[in-house]
Amino acid sequence: MDIPVVKSDENTKLISQTCIDDARGWHRVAFDEVESRLVDPDFPCVFSKNAFRKKIVKFIFVEDAGSDGVRHLAEGLTEYVELSRQWDGRLDTASPLVVAFSLDAVKVRTVDDYHAFGWRVLAALHEVDPAPWPEGVGRDPDSEAWSMCFDGMPLFFNMSSFAHRVRRSRNLGEYFKLIVNPRERFDVFAGDTPSGRRVRTNIRNRIERYDGTPHSWQLGSYHGGALEWQQYGLVEENADRADKCPFAFPGA
Repeated sequence: MDIPVVKSDENTKLISQTCIDDARGWHRVAFDEVESRLVDPDFPCVFSKNAFRKKIVKFIFVEDAGSDGVRHLAEGLTEYVELSRQWDGRLDTASPLVVAFSLDAVKVRTVDDYHAFGWRVLAALHEVDPAPWPEGVGRDPDSEAWSMCFDGMPLFFNMSSFAHRVRRSRNLGEYFKLIVNPRERFDVFAGDTPSGRRVRTNIRNRIERYDGTPHSWQLGSYHGGALEWQQYGLVEENADRADKCPFAFPGA
């Protein structure tokens, strides 16, 4: 396999969007897949489109699903959390994270299998999490107060895979990707306020136009009756159900 070198610092796992020009091999292809979606005027997530236009998206490329890959991802995610702790609260400085996995790491075909892989990754991250579970965050995924956490920060994970044909907005190309954002940013820009509700309505209307189908029943608002984990990986059809979290977090 052609292993591309895209780091400006050998110890850095987190790659800035402005450094992607140096990428080769599958890293470049995975980046181009993201770019092709985010430059599309119809792509529904206005926040990620804004971040890409500002060139502030961050990337982690994971070569394998073994212990080395998990360690690489955990180190990069630790860097991302530290960077996010310095956020000044402005939309134009809110950097989302794209985690892309090689085809060697993910050898599945269906939406359900991609989601199962994503949950195994989250479980592995939890096992190596360097920090205790944050106070005030639910420990049971079936609690409205639960959110996945890492290094003491609640995070939102969007699982996007090539298997999605109905939920096109959750298909960012051939390489399986996790889109990661600090939980608090959704509360700031799309929380339970008049402006936040307008933002959510606008994005979900855009999703329906882009996907050509009603938005998923799983989408909701934090502490607003919806379960957070159900929003990480969306079922293809609204008739499908995902009634139980795929993983019970040990010690959480």
